[in-house]
Amino acid sequence: QVRLVESGGGLVQAGGSLRLSCVASRSININPMGWYRQAPGKQRELVARITNLGSTNYADSVKGRFTISRDNAKNTVYLQMNSLKAEDTAVYYCNAERVGILGEYWGQGTQVTVSS
Repeated sequence: QVRLVESGGGLVQAGGSLRLSCVASRSININPMGWYRQAPGKQRELVARITNLGSTNYADSVKGRFTISRDNAKNTVYLQMNSLKAEDTAVYYCNAERVGILGEYWGQGTQVTVSS
């Protein structure tokens, strides 16, 4: 069992930046990690994903603006969000994929609100 705790959300103006952090309760160095978001009335969607080896992929809507990274020594995954848009407003969730086992871990979410 892994506990994930997100932080770093808040209210920012369009064009601004935020950095989200996800701290795991134990090592996640073998786990692919991801950031998802869910806006009111919409389904949860993948924003960014990073593998255990550091390969990344992004939703087209955030490519070039967001960067996912990980610091395994700190059991932490980050999402650097630049050039924020009102459409980025959502609750952002950290996700850890389980290796070779069905299921995954989720954090509690952190609210990001972008004002225009």
